[in-house]
Amino acid sequence: MGGMKILFLTLGCKLNYAETSTYEREFIKEGFEVIGPRSKEQADVCLINTCAVTETAEKKDRNLIRKMHRQHPGAAIVVTGCYAELRKESIQKIEGVSLVFGAKQKTRVVKDTIAFLKGELLSEEDLQRKGLAEEYREISKDTLPAFSTGERTRSFLKVQDGCNNFCAYCTVPFARGESRNIPICEVVKQARAIAAEGVKEIVLTGVNTGDYGRTTGESFLDLLKALNEVDGIERYRISSIEPNLITEEIVDWIASGTKFQPHFHIPLQTGSDTLLHSMGRHYTTEFFASRIDYIRKAMEAEGKPKVFFGIDTMVGLPGETEELFMETYRFIESLHPAFVHIFPYSRRPGTRAAAMDGQVSEKVKEERVHRLEELSDRLHAEFIKANEGVHEKVLLESSEKDGMMAGYTGNYIRIERPFDGSLSGKIIDVVI
Repeated sequence: MGGMKILFLTLGCKLNYAETSTYEREFIKEGFEVIGPRSKEQADVCLINTCAVTETAEKKDRNLIRKMHRQHPGAAIVVTGCYAELRKESIQKIEGVSLVFGAKQKTRVVKDTIAFLKGELLSEEDLQRKGLAEEYREISKDTLPAFSTGERTRSFLKVQDGCNNFCAYCTVPFARGESRNIPICEVVKQARAIAAEGVKEIVLTGVNTGDYGRTTGESFLDLLKALNEVDGIERYRISSIEPNLITEEIVDWIASGTKFQPHFHIPLQTGSDTLLHSMGRHYTTEFFASRIDYIRKAMEAEGKPKVFFGIDTMVGLPGETEELFMETYRFIESLHPAFVHIFPYSRRPGTRAAAMDGQVSEKVKEERVHRLEELSDRLHAEFIKANEGVHEKVLLESSEKDGMMAGYTGNYIRIERPFDGSLSGKIIDVVI
């Protein structure tokens, strides 16, 4: 397909970005030329990787699809991602859309797009007639291995996809399917490919990362140990892990002296036991607090870096009264995390929470988000202060702004210094 130009656009999570990077590498191998979103050239293909975590996200998806059709009227619009799985029929009706790939069709994106452009894509009827329908469906069950490229310092590596939890508010199990994982041997192979590009840090990503091993019988700890042996990669982070899946065994191993950094992103969602129960979460606030405490005791010592805890929480879940919101507020405050990632609850069709009584107004949600944002800012400032004077290592990035360059410590504190191109992608010692 030499001479064809392709444009990639991604909405949503780091997992989407990893998958888009993988599509990009495969299209380049097939002879496509990648153009940027600000290019004045006309694309032959626009591939849009979508998100459906909220109603606002879906609106952005639709607007972007229509915008790309206006800007590239002759292009084949290819849509994939969570929105493509949940709203396939409505997307197919949008003017300009050529192909829609849902959660179980990601391994077919490149092959089928090229077949479509050549006029060789077989319909379901053609597949049935040729006796290929079942084989085609089996291929669709494969989990797409993926990792992001484009940064010299960091890569997001997909290790797992899907979720079996079916929390009351969430569409992810419907959008991404059942929990499944990439085999350890394949993940290690991809980590080595990342190392070969000179990248020093890998962030493990997935929908429910700690649930690793359901389809291969391997364990998350086995995966971590295998990755720790990959030459060239100096640091690892775990993008998000459920509190009930980060076991004491995992914590003890990380704390024993590994490449895994003192940085944990743990979803709380609500600090009210009443709401944790009604939303179908698999832990209590007491358990959550005990897990944070265990990690701190295992990994923190006098004069050593404090552990960075990023916590996800939602406001305005059905039934969240002011009293229950304040339970969340006070619980988060008591944990002293470094950062709180706050989401207003979005009522998603087809979920149990959408039909629950006690829906909270958008105005109240907005006000509660603001209060938690102020708390997060205060807690982050306290975290920075608690690390003052501590010796740490910073992985410096290559970008320059106002004569400065920046990077992150192992415990995810952003450090700036005067720009020196020779230090890009290097790890240096600092005192915070």
